[in-house]
Amino acid sequence: MLRILLSPRALVLHLLMVGALVVCGLLGRWQLGVFEDSGKPRAALDPAPVAIGTLTQTGKHMTSEAVGRRVTAEGIFEQSKQLLVAERDAGLWLLTSLDLGDGTSIPVVRGWVPKAGDPAVAVPAGKVTVTGRLQPSEATDSVQRRPRQLPPGQVLTISSAELINLWPGTKLRDGFVVATAQSPAPAVAAKPVSVPAPTEGGVLTWRNLAYAAQWWIFGLFAVFMWWHFLRDLLRGRTAGQEPGPEPAAV
Repeated sequence: MLRILLSPRALVLHLLMVGALVVCGLLGRWQLGVFEDSGKPRAALDPAPVAIGTLTQTGKHMTSEAVGRRVTAEGIFEQSKQLLVAERDAGLWLLTSLDLGDGTSIPVVRGWVPKAGDPAVAVPAGKVTVTGRLQPSEATDSVQRRPRQLPPGQVLTISSAELINLWPGTKLRDGFVVATAQSPAPAVAAKPVSVPAPTEGGVLTWRNLAYAAQWWIFGLFAVFMWWHFLRDLLRGRTAGQEPGPEPAAV
């Protein structure tokens, strides 16, 4: 039997089977990878900055399409309305109300500082133009129950509902802006806070998963055909070696 399994014809069958398995396995894995990648979030369109007033208003929640959009806001930072947002990357965010000059204001995260006494905490004077990304108001339910005593002037979240109480008389637009640039630049700038560009959820391409299964089925079929032909080869060789009937005596 070993001689039959190592015969030239059998070796060709072995090589064809191994080659088919490798090709079908690789093609199936490739299609599976395409299927897995299709479900991953991917970068969405990132339009040019628009005026803050076009995406957020007072008393109305911003739409999901507005989250992460680049915006510009022109106004004056209100020195009496600044808070430090605690527990942000082992430091503090500088949150300052920007008076837009139309009777409304928008909270702006001007940057990150390691401690409350950092020189960058000082609020810039005069009219400024801020460019940044619009973010939704943060939830407060999960943190309000925490037994955490903060120093005066510090908060844990950026919530429009909470800021209205902390900054009475201010007509706040919904959400806040994380600044990426400011003109004119402040004398002492805080470290910019990184905000990722908006993403959109991927759509699973089930067709590629079916293709992957199809290639693997082809590989199993190749194994079946290899076994089928090899069995026939063994049967044929065995039958040819069996002694025939003895000739009749004359």
